Amino acid sequence: MAEQVRMSEGQRAYEAKRAAKAGVSLEKWLSMKAQERDALASKAAQAAAAPKKPGFFARLLEKAQKPI
Repeated sequence: MAEQVRMSEGQRAYEAKRAAKAGVSLEKWLSMKAQERDALASKAAQAAAAPKKPGFFARLLEKAQKPI
C-alpha cells in the first residue's frame, strides 16, 4: 500500500470532486479506493486458485469416455 499512484491534474481534480461528494478528504478517498482494489485483487486470486470440480454431466461424459 506504500505505492504512490501518479495522477494528472485532471484526474486529481476528478477524484477530489468525488471525495468531496462522499464527504471525505482526498487522501482518505484514495486510500479507500486502494483498499477496494486490493480486496478485489485478493478475491480474484482466491477464485482463480480454487479449482471447481466438474459438474454432473461433465463427470458423466468423462466416465463414458473411459475404456471398459
